[in-house]
Amino acid sequence: MTRAIRSALATIAVVVLLAGCAAPGAGGAPQTPTPTGDTRPLTELPRYDDPRTVEGPRTAVISDDAITPVADHPDQTLPATVVSHDPDGDRQVTVDDTSRVLAIDLSGSLAATVWGLGLGDTLVGRDMSTTFPGTEELPVVTSGAHAVNAESVLELRPTLVITDGSIGPRDVLEQLRESGVAVVFVENGASFEGAVELARTVGAVMGVPEVGELLADRIAADIAAVRAQIDEIAPASPDRKLRVVFLYLRGGSGIYYLFGSESGADVLITGLGARDVAGELGWQGSRPMTDEALIEADPDLILVMTDGIASAGGIDGLLAAKPAVALTAAGQHRRFVDMADGEILSFGPRSARVLDALARAIYLKP
Repeated sequence: MTRAIRSALATIAVVVLLAGCAAPGAGGAPQTPTPTGDTRPLTELPRYDDPRTVEGPRTAVISDDAITPVADHPDQTLPATVVSHDPDGDRQVTVDDTSRVLAIDLSGSLAATVWGLGLGDTLVGRDMSTTFPGTEELPVVTSGAHAVNAESVLELRPTLVITDGSIGPRDVLEQLRESGVAVVFVENGASFEGAVELARTVGAVMGVPEVGELLADRIAADIAAVRAQIDEIAPASPDRKLRVVFLYLRGGSGIYYLFGSESGADVLITGLGARDVAGELGWQGSRPMTDEALIEADPDLILVMTDGIASAGGIDGLLAAKPAVALTAAGQHRRFVDMADGEILSFGPRSARVLDALARAIYLKP
């Protein structure tokens, strides 16, 4: 993750912290879920002739949320000396004990990667976004505002903390480092390529670089296979491609962010064979939504997090709070696709399944 992206995500986390965690509002019930029983390739299932004319919301659901490791408790080579990309500059960190690991970030990608390496049994805690099977009993060390709870972390006695700078406060991590805990900041690019590279990076930190390469290869191959299917079912002409934006919503706190280029949402949208119209308009990073920007973008479809749209009071609540949304094609057709908060922007071992689930909700008939 670049420092610019880390800064944007940290800004959102601070805003949420100051405003308080929003509870789901009335009218926030899940939308019509995408059927998960039929797991045939996208190209073999009935799809819309023109996805721009579809009416109504859908919920994207991953068919299988479990992460299958590429190795079973692989042998580790420790100590491992790696580069930690600290916010104030790079430094070398020696990792000699991975018996109690915290892998924490805003999207849950780091814990998923550790699990994918076959070292999930080293995890002693999790962030709020880590929700895949096998982690349910791990204690949560971040709050609703994605801030690290110092007491919760210290109680777990971690020997290694892996993070990307997207959550804080930083002084908690510095306190851990001063007490002798190895703290490694990794680059975590919000992209499919970033997910591949993250597998290599975390593999090196955990002392299993060869396994990291195996996981990287599998992630890349899985993503390529799904994108090839999407290329076959998505309109090829730019004029017929769906115009899509991603809104980050915390309605109870009055937070409405529009994600543009270099936010991760842009990569997700283009990976779905659609047009990232916020990025096309020059909207960079993650910034508070403006009526003018949304109306100018005029999306055919709006991507949201499931808890986010619920916190806004569902679609009706969002349209009432932000009338500009109702002026867009997506608002007029109530064309929203939501997905679980811990999945939709989690670039990692499940990236291909996230793409597949979203493509089913966008292009396939229910």
